Amino acid sequence: MNWTEISNESQLSEVKDLSKVKPQLIFKHSTRCSISSMAKGRLERGSTPEGIDFYYLDLIKHRDISQKIAAIFDVSHESPQVLLIKNGECIYDESHSGITMDEIVEQSMAK
Repeated sequence: MNWTEISNESQLSEVKDLSKVKPQLIFKHSTRCSISSMAKGRLERGSTPEGIDFYYLDLIKHRDISQKIAAIFDVSHESPQVLLIKNGECIYDESHSGITMDEIVEQSMAK
């Protein structure tokens, strides 16, 4: 899997813009949480779908960006959490053991 790390707020505008061309996925990861590490590992072991860009946010380092993501995409903050962004909006978000690559792929094609 090819992660693009989110390390500044300006990248969120880029994610929104790129989502108008193809779905963008943001994975909010707590490096101190074993459940978050499990969810990340599950994603990385799955087959990486074509047509989705994958972003990674270390929310221990970038708590401010995590809060900005929650505000911009109108979701509650959770950790771990995935947000699927399409046409500038979050069309799907999931957390903890609900994070699966199969569901991400299904949601990316549904809307």
